[in-house]
Amino acid sequence: MTSAPHQTGCCSTSRRTFLSDFGMGFTGLALGAMLSDDGIVRAYQPDVWTPPTGESQFVPRTRSVIWIFLSGGYSHLETFDPKPALNKYAGKTFDDTPLDNPLDSPLHAKRFRSVAAQEINVRDVYPIIYPMQVGWKQHGESGMEVTDWWPRLSRYVDDLCFVRNMWTTDNDHAAENQIHTGRHRLDETQPSVGAWAHYGLGTLNENLPKFVVLGGPTRSDTRQSIDSYYLGPQHAGVPIELDPTNPLPFGRRQEGQSADEQRNEFEFINELNELTAVEYPQDQDLRARIRAYELAFRMQSAVPEAVDLTQETAATANLYGLEDDATKLAGQRLLAARRLVERGVRFVQVYPSSYGVWDSHQKLKENHTRLCATIDKPVAGLIHDLKQRGLMEEVTVVFCTEFGRTPGLEQRAGGKDGRDHHPNGFTVWLAGAGIKKGEVHGETDELGYHALGEGHYVTDLHATVLHLLGLDNRSLEIPGRKRLEIDHGRPIHEIMT
Repeated sequence: MTSAPHQTGCCSTSRRTFLSDFGMGFTGLALGAMLSDDGIVRAYQPDVWTPPTGESQFVPRTRSVIWIFLSGGYSHLETFDPKPALNKYAGKTFDDTPLDNPLDSPLHAKRFRSVAAQEINVRDVYPIIYPMQVGWKQHGESGMEVTDWWPRLSRYVDDLCFVRNMWTTDNDHAAENQIHTGRHRLDETQPSVGAWAHYGLGTLNENLPKFVVLGGPTRSDTRQSIDSYYLGPQHAGVPIELDPTNPLPFGRRQEGQSADEQRNEFEFINELNELTAVEYPQDQDLRARIRAYELAFRMQSAVPEAVDLTQETAATANLYGLEDDATKLAGQRLLAARRLVERGVRFVQVYPSSYGVWDSHQKLKENHTRLCATIDKPVAGLIHDLKQRGLMEEVTVVFCTEFGRTPGLEQRAGGKDGRDHHPNGFTVWLAGAGIKKGEVHGETDELGYHALGEGHYVTDLHATVLHLLGLDNRSLEIPGRKRLEIDHGRPIHEIMT
């Protein structure tokens, strides 16, 4: 005989649920605590808030993003925003020129936030103008200026859109996290832009992660750049190695364990999770956790195939520079990025060079000459490859760094041939789906110091990418985690098609 649920007033509790919650209490508490720590469990709030459905909120302009990040801060002045005034007034102080002294501009205090006390801070206030260390030319039908360190990429300027009025606030390398999370290191950490994309959208390939990371995070203290925090760990970036025999660190079967044994193990875990899901049918995030276990098993066969670059032709390998030791690493990572978006990965975050190498406090000419040569061919190869495969209409490429370099000569420690960190104005570029071609948006002043006008804080770049994916950045809120206005940014509609 089946007993009817005991009812008291308007509330009812089945015996099954009662025993699950109380008779098996310690197991339930343990599971609940783990899910709560992960940011999974939340009270059911009908008609108040629901998580994203996985569908775009409006017609998307792109389906996938390749986000290329150069760690250390490349010089915007010696790459994509050349300034003749630096040569004209080389060796003079800001006050010795007829130009306005940028240190007197209200923009300096507005956009500069040093961890060190301002009275002892010397960064970004060097007054002696340092000349450009490379020549430049206009390229393409658009006549966009690019320095001579980019001979291959400059052939594709008519496919690119430069945003020359970016700015941020951190003057140290925590800005690497800031450009991905939107927050200064003195503030509460926020999820990364890739995590928001993962959180808002469904998958295009059930066998691959939605958010993949190649070559990063560059160090343990840059984990924030791919992390998801209160969105839950299932939305964080998945670092993948380019070794087809072991692309997923800690994701291999144990030695001596057969595929059938591992499958049985995953099925047992899944059964336990399904039992809990019966008791909590409204907990959609528990369902997501179950799918994560299933994905982990499927990835073991799908990921090795996706990063097996030996499947590519010799012509493609040459296009990305895989035959040259100088360009091989960047080329492999960018080629793998193309293969991943081709297979439906939503967001691929690529670090083509190692931590901080673009940080040219000294020997800027020597460092940037060498570094540009390591990625010029691979990045140009990526643009060419996307075009020839018809993927420029489906994939958006973002090319960025954490800040620019100072127009003034860095004088610390007797410096004589480098530039310091410069958050007040720098350049990024975008290309591909939803982006105007051969365009320059915004500008810095004649010395390349300040992003003029309102400029674009780094979260404007986030909002732009999410908008292209069909997501309203402002709607991606979590109960109890209301973000600041600056966290949302605004899409740069001026650069979109």
